Amino acid sequence: MSLTAGSRPEGTRRTRPPAAVEEPTAAVATAGAKTRAPRTRSKAGKVPWRVRLRRDRTLIVMTLPVIVLLLIFNYVPLLGNVVAFQEYDPYAAGNGITAIFHSPWVGVEQFSRMLQDPLFWSATQNTIVLFVLQLVLFFPVPIALALVINSVIRPRVRAVAQAIMYLPHFFSWVLVVTVFQQILGGAGIIAQTLEKHGWSGFDLMTDADLFKYLVTAQAVWKDAGWGIIVFLAALSAVSTDLYEAAAIDGAGRWRRMWHVTLPALRPVIALLLVLRVGDALSVGFEQFLLQRYAVGAGASEVLDTYVWNMGIQNGDFSYAAAVGLAKGVIGVCLVLGANKFAHLLGEQGVYKK
Repeated sequence: MSLTAGSRPEGTRRTRPPAAVEEPTAAVATAGAKTRAPRTRSKAGKVPWRVRLRRDRTLIVMTLPVIVLLLIFNYVPLLGNVVAFQEYDPYAAGNGITAIFHSPWVGVEQFSRMLQDPLFWSATQNTIVLFVLQLVLFFPVPIALALVINSVIRPRVRAVAQAIMYLPHFFSWVLVVTVFQQILGGAGIIAQTLEKHGWSGFDLMTDADLFKYLVTAQAVWKDAGWGIIVFLAALSAVSTDLYEAAAIDGAGRWRRMWHVTLPALRPVIALLLVLRVGDALSVGFEQFLLQRYAVGAGASEVLDTYVWNMGIQNGDFSYAAAVGLAKGVIGVCLVLGANKFAHLLGEQGVYKK
């Protein structure tokens, strides 16, 4: 029997190729692999906590002393704020700690007394005025000085200028007030020089009307150098290609500062501004306490000195704790509000959204 092309012998069966039989099996296997792959990768990507603990044990040991100090000096004392709801008597027991458990509870009586105290509102008013004044006059100074120092071409001149401006940060407030007394006081250099030339002398250190400007000038002289370092660190991260591109486009020095430098400083400015707003009710303690008797309590009394005067001087610990607790709660609210405002402006602030 002859066979032609494409024909098959009679009585034989056409069989399917083996590959055709195995295709569904391969497809199912491929689909199963695609389904199980993410689960396998997720298990492989998750590191057990024992492995992480063993891997990071050196870093954990390094941070333990800091955590212990933070707990002892920052968080454990917060438990003492319970006296703000008591009529605390430190002599009710053998020591001040056990006296907390023997002092009577008065609820929110201390806070009601605080809201009815005119001295408290006077200290609050002085604190807010000083904060606004320092925010307007003191906060922009480190930014301006950082821009000036950053524009200096010679590195040696830049380093010397930065060191001179940063040095007063290490001075105590006693030394700072003494320096200002020797310059602006009644027996200071300026007053003595004016008297020698027939002019009448002056004493700015005892002028209650100018006291808020005096303490702002002292804060600028002492702490402006610290802010310069922060802003210079931010400026060092700005690429020089941006300045070169702006110069090629015809931008002068002021336009490069406005369109390149200041946008690079904006996140740092927003962060420091949020922190400064949160610290609005803490304008200083030692600085005002040292000059309290020179200008009087009416001009120098702020919330920090008011708490010290009521708690340490007068022994009214419960009332002082209530004022301090209210001050802390308001500070936290100010930080959260300022940070939310920074988010609305497109900045990160203290923490992300």
